Amino acid sequence: MIDPLTLDQMRILVAVAETGSFSAAARRLGRVQSAVSQAVNTLEHVLGIPLFDRAGKTPILTGAGAIIVKDALRLIEGARTMKARAASIMGDVEPELTLAVDAIFPNDLLMGSLKALSGEFPQMPVSVFTEGLGGAEQRLRDGLVRFAIYPIDATGARDLAADFLTEIALIPVVAADHPLARETAPIARETLEPHVQLVLTDRTPLTHNIGGGIVSHHIWRFADLATRLEFLLAGFGWCNMPAHMVADHIAAGRLKRLETAERDAIEFRVHVVHERGREIGRAGRWLIADLRERMNGPACESQRQRLESQGLVDPHHPARDRVHRSARHAVASNLVAHDDLVPALADNPTS
Repeated sequence: MIDPLTLDQMRILVAVAETGSFSAAARRLGRVQSAVSQAVNTLEHVLGIPLFDRAGKTPILTGAGAIIVKDALRLIEGARTMKARAASIMGDVEPELTLAVDAIFPNDLLMGSLKALSGEFPQMPVSVFTEGLGGAEQRLRDGLVRFAIYPIDATGARDLAADFLTEIALIPVVAADHPLARETAPIARETLEPHVQLVLTDRTPLTHNIGGGIVSHHIWRFADLATRLEFLLAGFGWCNMPAHMVADHIAAGRLKRLETAERDAIEFRVHVVHERGREIGRAGRWLIADLRERMNGPACESQRQRLESQGLVDPHHPARDRVHRSARHAVASNLVAHDDLVPALADNPTS
């Protein structure tokens, strides 16, 4: 059965409500007044309620009519959105942007690009899943997202397409009032072992077989970076954290970087990952391009210089390339966990 309610009736109802008369609505819509009146009469008949009080010279919305006008506006906007979405799909724009992002990725960069995306694709709905360890890849494999941004070496996946995006430096840190903060640098493995190490645990099975990176005899596990950071600041133990997440805390004296016996920095290579044969849509490609541009822009350069000035990253360290190769080889060999490497143990992962 065909529903007698139509979008045309909704548009006419809104036009009468906004202009204040049937004649003015007819002029706005380019219709004859009798057609406008008939459309409103039909709508009232179908709904079974009067929408206008016609006792005076001009029609006045009834209480029920005012509510129906709001509903009509939502329906009209919904139809407009549906048309725009269909046009976007025809133009190679995905109907919805869905992505999973590892929590180590800088959130300010992501928010900046997503804000720009909303200006470029104003009707585009977006779903962002922030995950840790194998979570981003699991969302991708479950079909919940079109692409994911994470260190693919952490899972060792070989059946997915991956494009390098950036590197995230990880550094060992501890609360300023923790006993380790008073140790003389360089700190040996034997000094770290008695203290609690705060590590991440995976909600998915993708990294469960990956060992290594565990140094201390006492381990506290956390499911997300934010909670672990809170416990780190509270002095529960030490851990490796993305440099950009702890730079402010180090500068403010709340955290202290631990100088280990070997000072090679660990950097995780972050990739944009998607299923083979299922390419990223135009909005997704636009977002990735914007992220790359921002990472090469003055804001990120300023942040890099700031981290360098604090001694948190050293892009010119002679051992940098060797550490990258060692870290990638260790992960591929199922030896090293996601962020539980310490510079002193980069080449000697243990369970």
